[in-house]
Amino acid sequence: MNDARSRWIAWRRDIHRHPELGFREERTAAVIANLLTDMGIDTHTGIGGTGVVGVLKRGESDGAIGLRADIDALPIQEANDFDHRSVNESQFHGCGHDGHTAMLLAAAETLASADSFDGTVHFIFQPNEENGLGALAMMKDGLFDRFRMDEIYGMHNMPGIPAGSFAVRKGAMMTFEDNFVISINGLGGHASMPNRTRDPVIVAAEIISALQTVIARSLNPMESGVVSVTEILTDGARNVIPSNVTIKGDTRGLTAVTQALIETRMRELVVNIGKAHNVAAELKYTHEFIVLVNTDRETDIAVQAAVDVVGADNVVPDCEPAACSEDFAQMLNMKPGCYVLIGNGTEGHHGCPLHNPGYDFNDEVLETGAAWWVKLTENCLRVT
Repeated sequence: MNDARSRWIAWRRDIHRHPELGFREERTAAVIANLLTDMGIDTHTGIGGTGVVGVLKRGESDGAIGLRADIDALPIQEANDFDHRSVNESQFHGCGHDGHTAMLLAAAETLASADSFDGTVHFIFQPNEENGLGALAMMKDGLFDRFRMDEIYGMHNMPGIPAGSFAVRKGAMMTFEDNFVISINGLGGHASMPNRTRDPVIVAAEIISALQTVIARSLNPMESGVVSVTEILTDGARNVIPSNVTIKGDTRGLTAVTQALIETRMRELVVNIGKAHNVAAELKYTHEFIVLVNTDRETDIAVQAAVDVVGADNVVPDCEPAACSEDFAQMLNMKPGCYVLIGNGTEGHHGCPLHNPGYDFNDEVLETGAAWWVKLTENCLRVT
């Protein structure tokens, strides 16, 4: 194992061992800042809370790009037993942000000792991606005003895809995510006398069934969308019909038209089903993540960099959209750019789904991911 690879793996495993939740990434940010500073990179901290930006300039070109990695962990108890498992209770890098951070740091180290590009690279380490708040926080704190960049790029690992291969597409790449809370207020009572109640459980069941018709009967069959109920809470007991039921969940899709239709139909169903049963039913609907849209030119650049690194046979340039969401979409809403997927592997911990307690980022991907960042930089900021 060469010295650089050993060093990068050590960085990744150290970050994995010490995960921190969104906007609390104090140790992680300090590790990143210290490493960037040691590389001779101009380093800025405290951006959007715990965000870090490193600035590296070569040559005379005024071209400038942004390369972004997320740094936060998840509130999950890790189930792994290897030596670099999390030491923080109920905190876990179950989405591979430790690997994203290490890959970008590895690229920064490589580029800091090279003269293979002409322009400015901004290494952006973003907090609180999991809650969809970090990108907006950094932007509100002047990310694009303080650090001028023409375009921006991001990368996420994906279990189930062969390690080190790439997948991407132009246009809508990841869905919006909206959250909902439905409150049903009836009249509870003894389970033996349901005729003397206005049972909110019956209403909840009808609403849950009806929500599935939003996609099946209101959305164009050529479009896609998801309505998922994920929690049902009551104040009842074994022999008590509750007075209140709360239904929670989320919705996803790839267009603003789908987003508006889902919200409108949900609101109509909830209110009118409640009225039909003489109970009060209310929908609270919030927009959490916007659709992630890759721009054409920048996607072509990202694809070419991937082909340069791993060959055309290991790059899918027009993959299916992913049904997950990503707050890098907020940055792409302000700047042209591209978000790519890099395969994490198909077996064991590496093939485990994201957000699963048994997942782990694949260290074999570190070199490939770093090489892609370096080649992308060289292709965007060519030496002439």
